[in-house]
Amino acid sequence: MKKKSILDLQAMKKNGEKLTWITAYDFPMASFAEQAGIDMILVGDSLGMVVLGYEGTIPVTMDDCISHCQAVRRGAKNTMIVGDMPFMSYQISDESAVENAGRFLKEADVDAVKLEGGRRMCSRIRAITDAGIVVCGHIGLTPQSSGVLGGFKAQGRTVESARELILDAIAIEEAGAKFLLLEAVPPEVTEYITKKLTIPVYSIGAGAPCDGQLIICGDMLGLFQAFTPKFVKKYANLAEITINAIKEYCDDVRNVKFPEDKHVYHISEDIAEFEKLFEEFK
Repeated sequence: MKKKSILDLQAMKKNGEKLTWITAYDFPMASFAEQAGIDMILVGDSLGMVVLGYEGTIPVTMDDCISHCQAVRRGAKNTMIVGDMPFMSYQISDESAVENAGRFLKEADVDAVKLEGGRRMCSRIRAITDAGIVVCGHIGLTPQSSGVLGGFKAQGRTVESARELILDAIAIEEAGAKFLLLEAVPPEVTEYITKKLTIPVYSIGAGAPCDGQLIICGDMLGLFQAFTPKFVKKYANLAEITINAIKEYCDDVRNVKFPEDKHVYHISEDIAEFEKLFEEFK
Protein backbone atom coordinates (compact mmCIF):
# COMPACT_ATOMS: atom_id res chain seq x y z
CA MET A 1 0.00 0.00 0.00
CA LYS A 2 1.52 3.30 -1.12
CA LYS A 3 1.35 6.23 1.29
CA LYS A 4 -0.81 9.04 -0.04
CA SER A 5 0.57 12.53 -0.58
CA ILE A 6 -1.02 15.96 -0.87
CA LEU A 7 -1.07 15.48 -4.64
CA ASP A 8 -3.09 12.28 -4.18
CA LEU A 9 -5.58 14.11 -1.94
CA GLN A 10 -6.01 16.83 -4.56
CA ALA A 11 -6.49 14.24 -7.30
CA MET A 12 -9.12 12.44 -5.24
CA LYS A 13 -11.06 15.70 -4.85
CA LYS A 14 -10.84 16.37 -8.57
CA ASN A 15 -12.02 12.84 -9.40
CA GLY A 16 -14.81 12.78 -6.81
CA GLU A 17 -13.18 9.99 -4.77
CA LYS A 18 -14.04 10.01 -1.06
CA LEU A 19 -11.11 9.90 1.38
CA THR A 20 -11.30 7.73 4.50
CA TRP A 21 -9.77 9.20 7.67
CA ILE A 22 -9.71 7.79 11.20
CA THR A 23 -8.02 8.63 14.50
CA ALA A 24 -5.51 6.27 16.08
CA TYR A 25 -3.36 6.73 19.16
CA ASP A 26 -1.23 3.60 19.44
CA PHE A 27 0.62 0.93 17.49
CA PRO A 28 -2.13 -1.73 17.37
CA MET A 29 -4.92 0.59 16.20
CA ALA A 30 -2.66 2.19 13.59
CA SER A 31 -1.67 -1.24 12.32
CA PHE A 32 -5.30 -2.36 12.10
CA ALA A 33 -6.29 0.82 10.26
CA GLU A 34 -3.51 0.42 7.71
CA GLN A 35 -4.36 -3.24 7.14
CA ALA A 36 -8.00 -2.21 6.56
CA GLY A 37 -6.91 0.19 3.81
CA ILE A 38 -7.51 3.55 5.51
CA ASP A 39 -6.31 6.56 3.52
CA MET A 40 -5.18 8.78 6.39
CA ILE A 41 -4.76 8.71 10.18
CA LEU A 42 -5.15 11.60 12.63
CA VAL A 43 -3.37 11.34 15.95
CA GLY A 44 -5.89 13.67 17.53
CA ASP A 45 -5.71 15.55 20.80
CA SER A 46 -8.92 13.61 21.45
CA LEU A 47 -6.45 11.11 22.91
CA GLY A 48 -6.92 13.16 26.08
CA MET A 49 -10.41 11.72 26.48
CA VAL A 50 -10.20 8.45 24.54
CA VAL A 51 -6.87 7.25 25.95
CA LEU A 52 -5.73 9.39 28.89
CA GLY A 53 -9.05 9.76 30.70
CA TYR A 54 -9.27 13.56 30.78
CA GLU A 55 -12.63 15.30 30.55
CA GLY A 56 -11.47 17.28 27.51
CA THR A 57 -8.53 17.99 25.24
CA ILE A 58 -7.04 20.97 27.09
CA PRO A 59 -4.62 19.01 29.36
CA VAL A 60 -2.96 17.23 26.42
CA THR A 61 0.70 18.23 25.97
CA MET A 62 3.10 18.30 23.04
CA ASP A 63 5.01 15.39 24.58
CA ASP A 64 1.77 13.40 24.80
CA CYS A 65 1.07 14.02 21.12
CA ILE A 66 4.61 13.29 19.98
CA SER A 67 4.74 10.00 21.90
CA HIS A 68 1.45 8.79 20.45
CA CYS A 69 2.42 9.92 16.94
CA GLN A 70 5.62 7.89 17.21
CA ALA A 71 3.63 4.78 18.17
CA VAL A 72 1.17 5.33 15.32
CA ARG A 73 3.96 5.77 12.77
CA ARG A 74 5.52 2.48 13.89
CA GLY A 75 2.16 0.80 13.31
CA ALA A 76 1.33 2.49 10.00
CA LYS A 77 4.52 3.02 8.03
CA ASN A 78 2.69 3.37 4.69
CA THR A 79 -0.18 5.66 5.72
CA MET A 80 -0.38 9.44 5.67
CA ILE A 81 -0.39 10.63 9.30
CA VAL A 82 -1.58 13.99 10.63
CA GLY A 83 -0.41 15.19 14.05
CA ASP A 84 -2.88 17.31 16.01
CA MET A 85 -1.33 20.39 17.59
CA PRO A 86 -2.53 20.56 21.22
CA PHE A 87 -3.81 23.57 23.13
CA MET A 88 -1.20 26.34 23.55
CA SER A 89 1.29 24.69 21.18
CA TYR A 90 0.54 27.27 18.46
CA GLN A 91 -1.62 30.03 19.97
CA ILE A 92 1.21 32.06 21.53
CA SER A 93 3.20 33.10 18.43
CA ASP A 94 4.09 32.19 14.87
CA GLU A 95 7.55 31.20 16.06
CA SER A 96 6.34 28.75 18.71
CA ALA A 97 3.80 27.36 16.24
CA VAL A 98 6.54 26.62 13.69
CA GLU A 99 8.82 25.13 16.34
CA ASN A 100 6.14 22.78 17.66
CA ALA A 101 4.94 21.83 14.18
CA GLY A 102 8.53 20.99 13.35
CA ARG A 103 8.72 18.66 16.33
CA PHE A 104 5.96 16.54 14.84
CA LEU A 105 8.00 15.99 11.68
CA LYS A 106 11.44 15.67 13.26
CA GLU A 107 10.50 13.46 16.22
CA ALA A 108 7.47 11.52 14.97
CA ASP A 109 7.77 11.48 11.17
CA VAL A 110 4.22 12.70 10.56
CA ASP A 111 3.20 14.04 7.15
CA ALA A 112 1.12 17.05 8.22
CA VAL A 113 -0.14 18.92 11.26
CA LYS A 114 -3.64 20.11 12.12
CA LEU A 115 -4.58 23.21 14.07
CA GLU A 116 -7.90 24.76 15.07
CA GLY A 117 -9.17 28.22 14.24
CA GLY A 118 -10.11 30.37 11.27
CA ARG A 119 -8.97 33.87 10.32
CA ARG A 120 -7.38 34.48 13.71
CA MET A 121 -4.96 31.60 13.05
CA CYS A 122 -4.03 32.46 9.47
CA SER A 123 -0.65 33.90 10.39
CA ARG A 124 0.17 30.62 12.15
CA ILE A 125 -0.91 28.59 9.12
CA ARG A 126 1.13 30.79 6.82
CA ALA A 127 4.22 30.61 9.02
CA ILE A 128 4.09 26.82 9.35
CA THR A 129 3.47 26.43 5.62
CA ASP A 130 6.36 28.77 4.81
CA ALA A 131 8.55 26.44 6.90
CA GLY A 132 7.71 23.65 4.46
CA ILE A 133 5.19 21.83 6.65
CA VAL A 134 1.78 20.70 5.40
CA VAL A 135 -1.10 22.21 7.40
CA CYS A 136 -4.69 21.04 7.83
CA GLY A 137 -7.13 23.70 9.02
CA HIS A 138 -10.01 22.90 11.39
CA ILE A 139 -13.13 25.06 11.84
CA GLY A 140 -16.71 24.65 13.02
CA LEU A 141 -16.87 22.99 16.42
CA THR A 142 -13.31 23.42 17.67
CA PRO A 143 -12.95 21.52 20.99
CA GLN A 144 -9.94 23.52 22.23
CA SER A 145 -12.04 26.70 22.18
CA SER A 146 -15.39 25.13 23.10
CA GLY A 147 -15.65 27.45 26.10
CA VAL A 148 -15.77 30.48 23.81
CA LEU A 149 -18.36 28.70 21.65
CA GLY A 150 -20.57 28.03 24.68
CA GLY A 151 -19.85 24.30 24.77
CA PHE A 152 -19.69 21.43 22.32
CA LYS A 153 -22.28 22.86 19.94
CA ALA A 154 -22.79 22.61 16.18
CA GLN A 155 -21.70 25.69 14.25
CA GLY A 156 -22.95 27.44 11.11
CA ARG A 157 -26.64 26.77 11.69
CA THR A 158 -27.65 30.42 11.15
CA VAL A 159 -26.93 32.61 8.14
CA GLU A 160 -24.61 34.85 10.12
CA SER A 161 -22.57 32.02 11.66
CA ALA A 162 -22.41 30.24 8.28
CA ARG A 163 -21.02 33.44 6.75
CA GLU A 164 -18.27 33.47 9.37
CA LEU A 165 -17.39 29.84 8.59
CA ILE A 166 -17.21 30.56 4.86
CA LEU A 167 -14.95 33.56 5.46
CA ASP A 168 -12.75 31.41 7.72
CA ALA A 169 -12.55 28.62 5.13
CA ILE A 170 -11.54 31.01 2.34
CA ALA A 171 -8.92 32.64 4.56
CA ILE A 172 -7.48 29.27 5.60
CA GLU A 173 -7.01 28.24 1.97
CA GLU A 174 -5.42 31.60 1.13
CA ALA A 175 -3.05 31.21 4.11
CA GLY A 176 -1.66 28.04 2.57
CA ALA A 177 -3.47 25.14 4.28
CA LYS A 178 -3.54 22.07 2.04
CA PHE A 179 -6.81 20.64 3.35
CA LEU A 180 -9.58 21.56 5.77
CA LEU A 181 -11.64 19.74 8.41
CA LEU A 182 -15.19 20.89 9.18
CA GLU A 183 -16.67 19.68 12.48
CA ALA A 184 -20.37 19.67 13.42
CA VAL A 185 -21.46 21.90 10.54
CA PRO A 186 -24.74 21.60 8.57
CA PRO A 187 -24.30 19.63 5.33
CA GLU A 188 -25.69 22.54 3.30
CA VAL A 189 -22.80 24.71 4.49
CA THR A 190 -20.31 21.86 4.07
CA GLU A 191 -21.39 21.38 0.47
CA TYR A 192 -20.98 25.08 -0.33
CA ILE A 193 -17.51 25.30 1.26
CA THR A 194 -16.39 22.09 -0.47
CA LYS A 195 -17.36 23.48 -3.88
CA LYS A 196 -15.97 26.94 -3.09
CA LEU A 197 -12.48 25.78 -2.08
CA THR A 198 -9.90 24.20 -4.36
CA ILE A 199 -8.32 22.29 -1.45
CA PRO A 200 -9.93 19.08 -0.12
CA VAL A 201 -12.60 19.57 2.57
CA TYR A 202 -13.30 16.76 5.03
CA SER A 203 -16.10 16.20 7.52
CA ILE A 204 -16.43 15.02 11.06
CA GLY A 205 -20.11 15.42 11.80
CA ALA A 206 -20.50 17.84 8.89
CA GLY A 207 -22.42 15.61 6.51
CA ALA A 208 -21.72 13.69 3.33
CA PRO A 209 -21.32 16.40 0.62
CA CYS A 210 -17.55 16.85 0.98
CA ASP A 211 -14.31 15.15 -0.04
CA GLY A 212 -14.10 12.56 2.74
CA GLN A 213 -14.90 11.65 6.31
CA LEU A 214 -13.06 11.52 9.65
CA ILE A 215 -14.23 9.45 12.61
CA ILE A 216 -12.86 8.86 16.12
CA CYS A 217 -11.76 5.23 16.45
CA GLY A 218 -13.00 4.98 20.06
CA ASP A 219 -16.45 6.18 19.00
CA MET A 220 -16.94 3.96 15.96
CA LEU A 221 -15.61 0.86 17.75
CA GLY A 222 -17.61 1.45 20.93
CA LEU A 223 -14.49 1.79 23.09
CA PHE A 224 -15.24 5.27 24.46
CA GLN A 225 -18.20 5.10 26.83
CA ALA A 226 -18.52 8.61 28.32
CA PHE A 227 -20.75 9.85 25.48
CA THR A 228 -21.42 9.25 21.79
CA PRO A 229 -21.79 12.27 19.48
CA LYS A 230 -24.89 12.39 17.29
CA PHE A 231 -22.80 12.15 14.14
CA VAL A 232 -21.13 8.84 15.07
CA LYS A 233 -22.06 5.47 13.60
CA LYS A 234 -20.98 2.58 15.84
CA TYR A 235 -19.55 -0.27 13.80
CA ALA A 236 -18.76 -2.43 16.85
CA ASN A 237 -19.13 -2.51 20.63
CA LEU A 238 -15.66 -3.55 21.72
CA ALA A 239 -16.15 -2.18 25.24
CA GLU A 240 -18.87 -4.76 25.89
CA ILE A 241 -16.81 -7.54 24.31
CA THR A 242 -13.75 -6.56 26.36
CA ILE A 243 -15.65 -6.30 29.65
CA ASN A 244 -17.26 -9.70 29.11
CA ALA A 245 -13.88 -11.24 28.24
CA ILE A 246 -12.31 -9.90 31.46
CA LYS A 247 -15.31 -11.12 33.49
CA GLU A 248 -14.84 -14.61 32.01
CA TYR A 249 -11.13 -14.49 32.83
CA CYS A 250 -11.85 -13.49 36.45
CA ASP A 251 -14.36 -16.33 36.74
CA ASP A 252 -11.89 -18.85 35.32
CA VAL A 253 -9.11 -17.82 37.72
CA ARG A 254 -11.38 -17.84 40.78
CA ASN A 255 -12.73 -21.27 39.88
CA VAL A 256 -9.32 -22.69 38.89
CA LYS A 257 -10.35 -23.12 35.25
CA PHE A 258 -7.32 -21.17 34.05
CA PRO A 259 -4.55 -21.94 33.44
CA GLU A 260 -5.08 -25.41 32.01
CA ASP A 261 -2.33 -27.90 31.33
CA LYS A 262 -1.98 -26.62 27.76
CA HIS A 263 -1.07 -23.17 29.08
CA VAL A 264 2.04 -24.21 31.11
CA TYR A 265 5.64 -25.29 30.49
CA HIS A 266 6.60 -28.64 32.06
CA ILE A 267 10.03 -29.61 33.41
CA SER A 268 12.50 -31.05 30.93
CA GLU A 269 14.31 -33.42 33.33
CA ASP A 270 13.28 -36.38 35.46
CA ILE A 271 10.89 -35.38 38.27
CA ALA A 272 13.06 -37.31 40.73
CA GLU A 273 15.87 -34.84 40.18
CA PHE A 274 13.54 -31.97 40.99
CA GLU A 275 12.35 -33.74 44.13
CA LYS A 276 15.97 -33.98 45.25
CA LEU A 277 16.33 -30.27 44.56
CA PHE A 278 13.28 -29.44 46.65
CA GLU A 279 14.64 -31.62 49.49
CA GLU A 280 17.71 -29.40 49.67
CA PHE A 281 15.60 -26.52 50.93
CA LYS A 282 13.67 -28.34 53.65
